[in-house]
Amino acid sequence: MLECGMLDRDRLALKTCSTILCKQLVVDELLIQSLQADEILTEAMAENIMAAQTSQKRSWCLLLLLPKRGPRAFSSFCTALQETQQQHLYELLTQSSEKDGKETPGVIFRPEEEPVMATTEKKRETSSVDREDNSGVSSSSSYPVQTLESCLPSESPFRRLVPISEEDRKPERQGTKRRREDKQADRFIDSSLPLPTQEVVAAKRARTQAESMEFSLDADSPINTPVLPCSPDFYLSNCHQSYRMNSSPRGFALVISNVTFDPCAAPDLDPRKGGEVDEEVLRKVFTELDYVLTVHRDLTAQGMKACIEEFSRRPGHQTMDSCVVCLLSHGVEGAIYGTDGRLLQLDWVFESFDNAHCPLLQNKPKMFFIQACRGEEMDCGVEQMDGPGRTCSPSCEQRDAGREGQGDASARQSGDMRRTRIKLPQRSDMICGFASLKGTAAMRNTKRGSWFVQELNKMLRHRARDTHLADIMVQVNRHIKEREGYAPGTAHHRCKEMSEFTSSLCKDLYLFPKYQSQY
Repeated sequence: MLECGMLDRDRLALKTCSTILCKQLVVDELLIQSLQADEILTEAMAENIMAAQTSQKRSWCLLLLLPKRGPRAFSSFCTALQETQQQHLYELLTQSSEKDGKETPGVIFRPEEEPVMATTEKKRETSSVDREDNSGVSSSSSYPVQTLESCLPSESPFRRLVPISEEDRKPERQGTKRRREDKQADRFIDSSLPLPTQEVVAAKRARTQAESMEFSLDADSPINTPVLPCSPDFYLSNCHQSYRMNSSPRGFALVISNVTFDPCAAPDLDPRKGGEVDEEVLRKVFTELDYVLTVHRDLTAQGMKACIEEFSRRPGHQTMDSCVVCLLSHGVEGAIYGTDGRLLQLDWVFESFDNAHCPLLQNKPKMFFIQACRGEEMDCGVEQMDGPGRTCSPSCEQRDAGREGQGDASARQSGDMRRTRIKLPQRSDMICGFASLKGTAAMRNTKRGSWFVQELNKMLRHRARDTHLADIMVQVNRHIKEREGYAPGTAHHRCKEMSEFTSSLCKDLYLFPKYQSQY
């Protein structure tokens, strides 16, 4: 049985930081499991929190519960923040708790009351295309630490949790009536919440120049659960039928991310809000997958070309087992834009890594991920029809039975036993994931980054330990297919996206995360 109530200084620290916590805290399964392990939350409480339809609502529910869960709740919550890589919130809380413990002894608080989320303040951030609409929503999320009432909007769980003296306490009947009205208002607002598959988040204010970009990314980027490790048994049972993948590091990785474009040279190319989130997500996941990562931001077309040429000619490729190239920018079919509005042809990029131009990577897998539009057409989706499933059409590729191998047999019989050098096709052992289909736009959320990079990150973290990359890309396609934009009153409302990949891989490509060969 938990002791009732949290320490006054800890309760005040939560209250002081409640606005920042409501907007920046990411409540995921890892954080909830940590609190359950410390017996701060019961299973029923955990289920109720995770059932909330938005991230802000989950944060609000958790913050409402914590002050009631005993004196250990604050320290357990801080530990959970560290475990889920929310270090900036941990530091914010601990500093505030130390300060409040010195300045506000003997404070009395009203009992916790359920908050009302003011409908006038509740704004929604829409999904945006890589050629972005004029939604005016900022991707920023850094908030300066404020004090007491100045940082408590109406949606805060601690709005009415203010220090009072006993003689100022209102009659209980008035408090009870107000709580009943608040609950009714809260239920009314909840009924308007969108389905969880839609892109809805609270609006954020613009970040000032003095605020830290890293602070914003830690809050806005998806919480990254650790990449799950490959087991030794799985490696031993699959390594012989797949590409060699046991060098440490696994290879070099290059990320080129164009976010801001020259307004004079490229006036039609808007800033790619949320692009910096993609950049950080890719940096983290490929670093965990044991790649040596290089990130370049805002390059012209010529700058991208020079960067890729230098990367493809690195002598270190000889001792590596693979390489990764991620290109994030505005684009058209077959090309991506530099910050100067000039195009870099993707076919040239692939050519730079083919067997002729990059011999150090011959027979090694080369992975490409392109987050860019491939046209301006919006995929509005179609209504799914009820009825029987599709009928399977016969294959159009029929082998010329009985003729294969005849030429080879006669050549062997001719008796030319001299050993000849094996020839390779010009381009092989490549796989490339595209965020969208030919001619269509790619979707990007200005807070959480692009749909494609979000799903790629999630699948690599959860499935790379036992799934080869081609199957991972199929799963990315499946998740992208299920997503739907949310922007009422705009052309982007209920918009769709469909990713795809092309492959000339000749074996299964397992990344074998965190496995180190003993020989």
